[in-house]
Amino acid sequence: MATGLMEVQLVGAKGLKDTDFLGKSDPYVVIQYKTQQRKSSVVRGQGKNPTWNEKFTFKVDYPGSGAPYKIILNIMDKDTFSKDDFLGQATIYVEDLLARGVEKATAELPPLKYRVVAADKTYRGEIQVGVTFTRKVEKNATEGEAVGGWKQSGF
Repeated sequence: MATGLMEVQLVGAKGLKDTDFLGKSDPYVVIQYKTQQRKSSVVRGQGKNPTWNEKFTFKVDYPGSGAPYKIILNIMDKDTFSKDDFLGQATIYVEDLLARGVEKATAELPPLKYRVVAADKTYRGEIQVGVTFTRKVEKNATEGEAVGGWKQSGF
């Protein structure tokens, strides 16, 4: 099993539904990979077309156990006096990316646009996200090992 870091670059979104009666939505994104969860900052005043330009890091074991290899992005609207509104969700499947990263030490999905869908599966805009996986290099335990205060010779 290989261990590494997956970096999710949250760029922005376009065409999100505006849920506020007065003013514009204040969207943020809850990013989930298996049991790990990260939350973006709340973007105020940009409504349907927010820009975040934020990066989030997740620890990854591949192959590992548990849920499928996917990143779930829940786009929410921050409300002050009531429960936050769900604007939509996007899913990025990353198993192929992780497999390439394990094989080549690093792999990248450049920022791409993903469909945002509501609970009823209707289209609610798009979100732009990039993903990079970098395998953690494990050092060989016997490399440069000293024996009796001297490095072991090749003789």
